[in-house]
Amino acid sequence: MSLRRVVVTGLGAITPLGKNVAEFWDGLSRGVSGAAAITRFDASKFKTRFACEVKNYNPDDYFPTKEGRKMDLFTQFAVIASDEAIKDANLEGVNKDRVGVIWGSGIGGLKTFQEECFNFAKGDGTPRYNPFFIPKMIADSASGNISIKNGFRGPNFVTTSACASSSDAIVAAYNYIRLGMADVAVTGGSEAAITEAGVGGFNALKAMSERNDDPQSGSRPYDKDRDGFVLGEGSGALVVEEYEHAKARGAKIYAEIIGGGLSSDAYHITAPDPTGEGVVLVMQNALRDAGIGPEEVDYINTHGTSTPLGDGAEIKAIQKVFGEHAYNLNISSTKSMTGHLLGGAGGIEALASILAIQHGIVPPTINHFTDDPELDARLNFTFNEAQQREVTVAMSNTFGFGGHNTSVVFRKLRD
Repeated sequence: MSLRRVVVTGLGAITPLGKNVAEFWDGLSRGVSGAAAITRFDASKFKTRFACEVKNYNPDDYFPTKEGRKMDLFTQFAVIASDEAIKDANLEGVNKDRVGVIWGSGIGGLKTFQEECFNFAKGDGTPRYNPFFIPKMIADSASGNISIKNGFRGPNFVTTSACASSSDAIVAAYNYIRLGMADVAVTGGSEAAITEAGVGGFNALKAMSERNDDPQSGSRPYDKDRDGFVLGEGSGALVVEEYEHAKARGAKIYAEIIGGGLSSDAYHITAPDPTGEGVVLVMQNALRDAGIGPEEVDYINTHGTSTPLGDGAEIKAIQKVFGEHAYNLNISSTKSMTGHLLGGAGGIEALASILAIQHGIVPPTINHFTDDPELDARLNFTFNEAQQREVTVAMSNTFGFGGHNTSVVFRKLRD
């Protein structure tokens, strides 16, 4: 059986840098930080009091009030981004039996879960819960709502693998299409974990930056003084499609997905393997699946969360996989601008990789002040300013708690 080619025909986004793809890319290419003081709740007593929120968000701008109340914020973000991607792909007239929705979210409806538990704790012990509590909370409500709104009757599910969730969804959609189980899929991911429980929980893990005096420089991947990630929220969506199907209907094609790799660290529930062996394996698997050599990759959008251990392990792995070619690569962490969207990270970082191919611009790693002596300074981390270069092949890396590793490889379309 010959595998079918898979291309990207639609993009959508709602992010800390902007509420559509154009605004998102403008912020990325200009090196804008999305970090600011938290407005979602009173964070004055928390160790971390800033995050990368979607700015000036009002659900009434997107949904009738009654409809919006039936969806958790992470689902609202999913529907908004997917609406833009579907419109961009112009899916009018396609066979909806052959269109799937494969989505990623690491946490799901945390805001809903927290609110319902808080309300119960404040009451008299009588169990009074919103009838939409469970449908709003469960992670698959995102893919379900996208499917219902658009009438897509193909494969429909959500992947949950912590911060690798969105990339796993993209790889799953890629595989379903190339195996002939669907012709089109809406994929990507969303997260909305900027809540008391989310911030408090990650603070307890000592995982987040506490640079409250200068939030915009809080996320500083590969900097010597990095002190943890900055929490982000939002969604990135892609429409992916079988190549001949897209060509037959005259679709605009942004890039081709040529490979996806998965692996596990099998090491620790939260800490990365300091040897980077799982990360080595996932990139090797992705390159093997793509049928290309390391020397063909131009840009890696790294996981790069701004944690002391994780950043170093990933860079060691890149040097092991790419050898001398590592010095020809552009490497950057767009989390320095967007913060860490957890299960939604792979969605917006896939967009960043595809847009780098489209525009011939590598978005920067901002907030670099001091070289880390443990990292090879000869590598091109694209520090502080975007760089122009032709990007034919881009790799997007995402790694999650539990040791989940995923790499996706995109290439400029070849006829």
